[in-house]
Amino acid sequence: MQLPKRDLDAVIIGSGPNGLAAAILMQQQGLSTLVIEGKSTIGGGMRTEELTLPGFKHDVCSAIHPLALGSPFLSTLPLHQHGLRFLYPGIDAAHPFDDGSAAILARSVEDTARRLGADAHTYTDLIKPLVKDWPLLAPDILGPLKLPQHPLALARFGLKALLPATTLAHKFKTIQARGLIAGMAAHAIQPLTNLTTAAIALVLLTNGHTGGWVIPEGGSASITSAMAAYYTSIGGRIQTDTYITSMAQLPSAHAVLFDVTPRQLLQIAGHQLSSVYKWQLERYRYGDGVYKIDWALDAPIPFTADDCRKAGTVHLGGTLEEIVAAEASSKQGRHTDKPYVLLAQQSLYDHTRAPQGKHTAWAYCHVPNGSTRNMTDIIETQVERFAPGFKERILARHTFNSVQMQEHNPNYIGGDINGGRLDIGQLFTRPALRWSPYRTSAKGLYICSSSTPPGGGVHGMCGYHAAKQALKDVFGIRVSL
Repeated sequence: MQLPKRDLDAVIIGSGPNGLAAAILMQQQGLSTLVIEGKSTIGGGMRTEELTLPGFKHDVCSAIHPLALGSPFLSTLPLHQHGLRFLYPGIDAAHPFDDGSAAILARSVEDTARRLGADAHTYTDLIKPLVKDWPLLAPDILGPLKLPQHPLALARFGLKALLPATTLAHKFKTIQARGLIAGMAAHAIQPLTNLTTAAIALVLLTNGHTGGWVIPEGGSASITSAMAAYYTSIGGRIQTDTYITSMAQLPSAHAVLFDVTPRQLLQIAGHQLSSVYKWQLERYRYGDGVYKIDWALDAPIPFTADDCRKAGTVHLGGTLEEIVAAEASSKQGRHTDKPYVLLAQQSLYDHTRAPQGKHTAWAYCHVPNGSTRNMTDIIETQVERFAPGFKERILARHTFNSVQMQEHNPNYIGGDINGGRLDIGQLFTRPALRWSPYRTSAKGLYICSSSTPPGGGVHGMCGYHAAKQALKDVFGIRVSL
């Protein structure tokens, strides 16, 4: 295809996992590409910094990576050759209860089911078929709505995934199994009575059994560094300290891909977009925010349940009913004294995260979008509930409310780390109702952020699908995994 002369074939704005994935795919086709990042360091949500004390490395946002190995695109990249090393926790995730018991997500379906007592067979019957089908399901689930490659496998998944998480949980009898489902589904950051909230629980459980919730050695920035190193090794270029607010700042290019949310896209390129498309973007809905804490600790967290002391991730919230109430409160604009807390303790397995004998921990709870309320004591009390003596082990802490999250990363509008609400109303129409969600209304302009399918998480699939669409439209290049 003969194209008019431009400075570059493609420019990618934003260097999060999706921006880097898009840049890599286009560079792999021999095109000239440039990634432009507003901050002095790259990474988007994949950054690691000493937020508390010297020698304590904390993931600024993304810390838990259930889809890193399950990503159909990232799994094709030779990131291990560029320094990326994944570590495997002894238990991927644990969910404690007040009686000292805990449900767990173990590597094997059988080990997980065994801890669920009367629900062992129900869990096995639910999850084993999905584990078997995951290689067929992944490309369809982690992408836009389209004719599925494996319709029967997707139908088996869809019949369960379209349910509210509460409906799925009530298929079980024990508080342990119901709590396990609720803790997984709460990653969706929306009321668990919403349709499709069962999907996130099923995907997270399945990935625990197929690849594991891996920990990148050195922090989530290690994923960024490896992706950037591979990208530049094949000829890509990265420009930092350049915050884009106008198309006039960009070099000429045949395609521009935006790893930003609809609000920033309107600011940068709104004058080039059609009135209908702008109308849709202006009505795009953002989800609840998060309040985040990083701790420097003088010892591991003293959980009562022994399994929680071995888990890379711990879901704190108690019973299904408690988590349902907590997740409903933030959607209603209220704060709760007993929030669902998502906690990671990577230093148990990654000894680069803290000085010898010391530890780090990372946690957040969900709050109304744009909240500035200080949730520190509430979160720490929730941890203390399941780990008496926790507060005595805190050496230092660093906090971010929802507004500060957005100040750190403009893609986190009001503290929304998922790039927009992932409910049934936006699951298949994010960011707008179009045949291809990655195309904007302007020729050559594409959106590749988590505001497109399949949404939030470190998997790079939003960037992959957007780049795939741009390659086809602009350059006549067709690619597939």
